[in-house]
Amino acid sequence: MTDSPILPYHQRTGARMLGTAGSTLLTYGDVPAEYRAGLDDAIILDCTDRGMVHVSGADALEFLHHITSCDVHALRKGQGNAGLLLDGKGKVLQMFDLARSAEDRFELSTPPGQAAELIAALDMYIFTEDVQLSDESEGHAPIDMVGSHAGMVLGSVVGEVPEALLHHFETVESDWGPLRITNLPILGTAGWRLDGRPEQMLEVWETLANSGAVPGGMVARDSLRVEAVNPVWGVDIDASVYPQEARLEAAFSLTKGCYIGQEVVAKIDTYGGLNKRLMALRVDHDDPIATGTRLWREVGGVWRDLGVSTSWAYSFALDCGLLLAYVKRKHQDDGTVFRLGDGPGMATIVPEPIRP
Repeated sequence: MTDSPILPYHQRTGARMLGTAGSTLLTYGDVPAEYRAGLDDAIILDCTDRGMVHVSGADALEFLHHITSCDVHALRKGQGNAGLLLDGKGKVLQMFDLARSAEDRFELSTPPGQAAELIAALDMYIFTEDVQLSDESEGHAPIDMVGSHAGMVLGSVVGEVPEALLHHFETVESDWGPLRITNLPILGTAGWRLDGRPEQMLEVWETLANSGAVPGGMVARDSLRVEAVNPVWGVDIDASVYPQEARLEAAFSLTKGCYIGQEVVAKIDTYGGLNKRLMALRVDHDDPIATGTRLWREVGGVWRDLGVSTSWAYSFALDCGLLLAYVKRKHQDDGTVFRLGDGPGMATIVPEPIRP
């Protein structure tokens, strides 16, 4: 979507923003309160800039099962899973949340700006199959919600919250019309995604905010996700990494038959041998660390380049800056210290989980 349908609320309440899309909302002014809500209460996040691809047709099920990483055969209507499209070498080309909405229709919610690229990538594998691909991003306007009281707040708004396993969903009738409620991992823990017609989501957001949910922005979101070592596409994940390097084990199957990249993924699971792994490192100062900063360590009297940073956020749990970075194997033990680039800063691998 070009502008978030929730933009009027952001502007009216004085939110600090980098632009107009939901993902560029920085904060409503109290980052610590937004962060605490994501743990101990309920935080709502504007994710209306996500993309949506519909895959339909008589062969849609077999098509997706044989090229994507998740077990599509196992899904019934109202169920879903995290999914990946890998290349022949087993590296991540696309990532999405897949849902089966009918016997012959699937919906793939993509990171912002990725719908067209996903369609182009899937289209390369359609030959004679009865499969249709369509970009439905303009009708996809989700709100994410997480926190220990998120279910209670949601229930106060929509009535009884559907009991569901992760990635399962149910469409309920609400005061604003049909509203899909999906149980999803949000920022590293179980949460909810609400999706309806774009024109209804401003009122949904306002009602949730008036019912106790705390509106949050990217600053608090990044603190929560970095503490959870929860990578995102385009920041921590791109086509240069294997799923296991980015901790995406929940997004691929090791038991279904062949799919693109399956042999490599299975070999890594069986024999190991990953060259790098996404790790969390505490920083000895509070200044932000740029993406792409190299991690150096002295080994045998020689300084070696042993990693690269992808995300930085302030960690309220550790009271310091916290990095996500890909670190080479044999250098991933807790307490391992690295020099950050050419400067004086140092970063140290921390034990997980970071939050008790």
